[in-house]
Amino acid sequence: MKKNKENSAFAQLDKKRQDAVIMLFENTLTIEEIAKKLNRSPTTLYKWKKDPVFIQAQHEYSIKKLNGALPDAIKELLKLIRNGKSEMVKLQAIQTVMKQAGLFSDNGTPELDAARIRKANADARVAEAKAKAMEDNGQDIEQLLDKMLVSLDKADDRNGNN
Repeated sequence: MKKNKENSAFAQLDKKRQDAVIMLFENTLTIEEIAKKLNRSPTTLYKWKKDPVFIQAQHEYSIKKLNGALPDAIKELLKLIRNGKSEMVKLQAIQTVMKQAGLFSDNGTPELDAARIRKANADARVAEAKAKAMEDNGQDIEQLLDKMLVSLDKADDRNGNN
């Protein structure tokens, strides 16, 4: 349920305090510059910043601004997922979206952590073998190892390991 605007801390502030909240959020002016624009002393501004209603108003204003930016943030995440140049960037964007949707948790269990360690060790061994094979035998072995990696990934997927 949304708070009624009249009951919000921001609405309880007079115009000068509301302007102070906005200017402090924008973070482009110093306290002294804000005080001058509001025809108040910097000391008055520091007092306002300690007032619980003012602090709550700053919090409300920040949340309002973040909520306003949310659609753009989601659009950018989707662009990264679809068009990201790096697989790691795509993966991080996907994980962010899934976490926010409650579909993904990076909290591990001991079993999951052990599986991740096994997979990382296996990947490291394969990468070492791949590098050695490239030095010794050229591209034919590299293609064989790529197929092995795909097989390992499929096996991990079937077993529920990431």
